[in-house]
Amino acid sequence: MRLDLDLTEQSLPMYEALASRIRLNVLRLLAEQAMNIRELADSQQVSSAIMTKHVQKLEKAGLIQTEQVRGKAGIQKLCRLSVKDVHIAFPDSKAAPVRSFHESHVSVGHFTDFYVEPTCGLATEEAIIGEFDEPRYFLDPMRVHAKILWFYKGFVEYKLSNFMHAGEQPKELEISMELSSEAPFTNNNWPSDISFQFNDVGVGQWRSPGDFGDHPGKYTPSWWPRVINQYGLLKIIRITEAGTFIDGKYLSDVTIADVAIRNKVWTFKVSVGEEGEQVGGVTLFGSSFGNYNQDMVFRLYYE
Repeated sequence: MRLDLDLTEQSLPMYEALASRIRLNVLRLLAEQAMNIRELADSQQVSSAIMTKHVQKLEKAGLIQTEQVRGKAGIQKLCRLSVKDVHIAFPDSKAAPVRSFHESHVSVGHFTDFYVEPTCGLATEEAIIGEFDEPRYFLDPMRVHAKILWFYKGFVEYKLSNFMHAGEQPKELEISMELSSEAPFTNNNWPSDISFQFNDVGVGQWRSPGDFGDHPGKYTPSWWPRVINQYGLLKIIRITEAGTFIDGKYLSDVTIADVAIRNKVWTFKVSVGEEGEQVGGVTLFGSSFGNYNQDMVFRLYYE
């Protein structure tokens, strides 16, 4: 994972975390292997209480992840490095002008239609909704508060308002979300062909490589069971005048002129099993789950 920084105050926690000889030593040690608080404290000849404060700064900056594990002396906090490199963007006087856009955030629980087959389920950031593998709970009143949902086969569909004005010319629609496959328990090698439709137009299909559970998601709540979905991959779909792309790679010939972008209400559908060779389910991560702490984001650029 790479962290992107700039010269705004939002990046201050990272710079503060790096401004310490002990914390730099801790990062070097964790680059080699995971270690607990006591091991890190002994390596730097400080108390566990002091090391805990250093670890908290590194965790707040997103440089490391921690989890509670059972050890010989009881429960202990295990620390792991969570980034591979850091990129700092300095101001560029020749940078491209800022583009105008309308932005909407849609919670994963705010679907307006669905059909799902087990394995399936959904949860808020505080509790599981109903029972696992029971599609009826996708109609539970609490489902609007869901921040994670998953199903093996079927679809969820969302509706959102279009706030573009008559005098604005749409140029590009960007949709970003964190998602993965859905395996029984977890399996990092569990491919699934996930399809996307916008305003009833199929814009493409992406093959998810797996249902990730090798380590906890950065924002996944501590109460969440370790044996099920932990985090996904952040995917960015762009519907442009030249076609549709995902993470910059060609997805389909569908252009922004093909998707009725001026409709006052948009629909967006995520499905598995209606087409595609690999049926391996889908997990949608919203804020408070996964590695990116965001809901689905729709951004329409215009002139």
